This record gives sequence, structure tokens and C-alpha cells, in this order.
Amino acid sequence: MNPVEPVDPLDEEAARLHRAKVWGGADRTLWRTQVDGTVGARLRELADWAETSGRGGAPLDTYGDGLVEELERRAAEELGLPAAVFFPTGTMAQQVALRCWAGRTGSPVVALHPLAHPEVHESGALAAVSGLRTVHPTDAPRLPTAEEVRDHPEPFGTLMLELPLRDAGFVLPSWEELTEVVEAARERDAVVHFDGARLWECPTHFGRPLAEIAGLADSVYVSFYKSLGGHSGAVLAGPEDVMAEARVWRHRYGGQVFQQYPAALSALRGLDEELPRLPSYVAHARVVADAVREALTEAGTGWFRIHPETPHTHQFRVWLPYDAEKLTAASLALTESTGTVLFRRWFTPGTDGPPGVAVTELTVAGPGLEWTAEDVKAAVRDFLAQLG
Repeated sequence: MNPVEPVDPLDEEAARLHRAKVWGGADRTLWRTQVDGTVGARLRELADWAETSGRGGAPLDTYGDGLVEELERRAAEELGLPAAVFFPTGTMAQQVALRCWAGRTGSPVVALHPLAHPEVHESGALAAVSGLRTVHPTDAPRLPTAEEVRDHPEPFGTLMLELPLRDAGFVLPSWEELTEVVEAARERDAVVHFDGARLWECPTHFGRPLAEIAGLADSVYVSFYKSLGGHSGAVLAGPEDVMAEARVWRHRYGGQVFQQYPAALSALRGLDEELPRLPSYVAHARVVADAVREALTEAGTGWFRIHPETPHTHQFRVWLPYDAEKLTAASLALTESTGTVLFRRWFTPGTDGPPGVAVTELTVAGPGLEWTAEDVKAAVRDFLAQLG
């Protein structure tokens, strides 16, 4: 890779851009993030795909017609649900879903995990914007069990399950546990909503097709950029009448965007190209996780953690007993010296991890399929050498 000029480490914005440039320009990586590359390159890729897929001559969308309608139909078919509504963000899609269900159940209370996206990443939006209140059947780093849902002391109208639970390490229950927890919610006359931002990745773990998984819930949200490589956007899918109301709320929330053809095109490309490949990514993530574990053990690293030990999706976490800034610097130095990306940024965990350690997330996608277990182990050794 071409050398990149060093930056002042005290200038965090400059440091962030420097990291993005180094990692985005790497010769070899396990996955490409959505911020790798340049505007021109990404637009050219999308334009080329539009032509080869026969959509280059399609008319531009206006307020959700055309390509957006095509994407909604396609998503509903993939999920096996009656209807789907496109949203510019998943945050908006879930706000609308939970608001619609609150009106139908007569309860503004949503049961969800304290590590779920609305609780951690949305600045209290469920309460501030939608007038909803949340309760937590469990605070263990996993989804709630059927017993915890059944025995929760406070009534709730909707049970929201994030599949996988990202901030607990991309973890999933077993199929039996999932069906039991859904049934427990039904026994309480609650509806079930899946935060399925990464639901596309789940069939391998559950051993069930996507439509069967989605069919357990009353409504499902899925993202187009988290697993499928889209530019942005999401859909909410479920019953026709609920989706009709969701369209009204989408407009009220400011989500009736004039034109969204780049997002819709990139999402359709993801459904065509990335969705069929996800099972191979999940399978290879398990090879990568085993190789990282073996390399760290052989190097005598001491305490470390791969979580889950066998990845449930194509993403998992790695924990090491070092300062997060030191590990991030080593990750960057590895790429600068070899042109290879193994890890990217490391973070100091909150209450979900022991003190004195840092955590990072590893994703295995198309580029990672070229890595053998020995390639991974060699990269781990080179990374550890950067720590001194």
C-alpha cells in the first residue's frame, strides 16, 4: 500500500481520518467497512451494477415509488411477511414499529434488553420522541429466557428481541430458546418485534430459513448496510394494516424522503450479491476465530477471550489485557508496515467486561474468505510484534 503521512496523535479528528485512510487503503483485510474507499469509487461501482442488473434505465424515484417500491416488495418476499416499508434509518423504523404496537396493545411499555440498540445508542429516543417506557426482563449478557419473560413482574405490550444482540457480542439464543421466549410473550398477550438489523446473518446459527425466523415475530426491522453492504436504509416488515399505519408515521417522523435511489439500488445489490454469501461468511468466521485463539495461545499471551467461542454470526469479539489506545496503535502499525488489516479500533469496555482489558469486533466477509487459518495466525503474530 502507499505510505500515509503521520498525524498529530492529539488531534482526534485527524487521527480518525488517518486511521480510515490507512485501513481503507489496505491491500488485505478480512472485510471492507462502509467507510472504506472514496465517493467516486463507490458511485462508479453502484452505477456499473445498475447497468448490469438492468436498472440503469429505471426512472428516478419520487417519495417512495419506483426502485423503493421494488425494494419493499423484495424485502417482504425474503422475510416471508405480507408487507414492508422502507425507512432512511433503522432508528426511525423501530420507533415507528413500537409506536404502532403501543397503540394496538394499549400499552406504552416495551420489554427489551438493556444492551439493545434503543437503550444504548439512541439517546433515550423511545421515551423522548415516542412516549414509550422500557423494562428489562434480564440484564445478563444474552437475550431473556422464556421464564424471565413469563415471570417479569410488570405488564408490557411489546417484547423486542435484538437478533443478534450486538453489544453482548453478536450473541443469539438457540432455536428452541427463541421459540420458547416468543411463546412466553404470547402467553402475556404481548406482541413480538425483532430488531433484526443483522437478521440476514442468523439462518446458519438457527438452522432455519430467513422467512421461518422472521415469521416468529409480529414485525421485523432489517438493515441494508450492516450485513448487505448497502449505503443506508432499512425496512420494517409485518402485517398490511400495521405497515399502512407505519407509512403515516414515517411521514410524520420526517422519513418521507424525496429521492432515495442510491440507497435503494445498493440495498437491491446487497440482496442479490451479499445475502447468498452470508452463510459462507459465518462458516469462515468460525475458522478465523479458531485461528486467532490458537495464535494467541501459542504466543503465550496469557488471558484473552474470543466471544462467542464459536461465532453465532460472521462477527465476534476479541478481548486482550492491554490499553485500548495501545492496541489500536498496534493495529494501525500492522497495516502501515504490512498492508494487512487484522483488527481495527479497540475500546475500553463498560460494565460488561473486566477492568484492564480492551475489546474489538472482528467481521469476516468476502475478502476474508481468501484467508487461510495460517494466514490469520501469521497476522496475529505480526500484530503482537507491534505491541513490543
